[in-house]
Amino acid sequence: MARVKGAMMTRKRRNKVLGLAKGYWGAKSKHFKMANEQLMKSGRYAYVGRKRKKRDFRQLWITRISAACKLNGMNYSTFMHGLKLAGVEMNRKMLSETAIHEPAAFAALVETAKAALAK
Repeated sequence: MARVKGAMMTRKRRNKVLGLAKGYWGAKSKHFKMANEQLMKSGRYAYVGRKRKKRDFRQLWITRISAACKLNGMNYSTFMHGLKLAGVEMNRKMLSETAIHEPAAFAALVETAKAALAK
């Protein structure tokens, strides 16, 4: 049986890792072992960051909606409950955009929520 040498694939794999680690500080961009460790750590940070981003944006949207509700004499939770009772299916992202760019339309939504709560 012939001996298989893996130099080409090993070099290819190492160059790929070093290419991805380009721009890292110090030996983390030069030495394969350190670059590989840093890439694994960076991958974990990126994964967590993608989940965190969703949380952060939802929190921002809720804060914006809450502020706009207070300007219209209502609090966030009763506003959302009123919208649900009124059958308005608008997500928080769109509600916050409406609150910022179209205050009159948002005020109409607040009135809709108030009317649904009064029933």
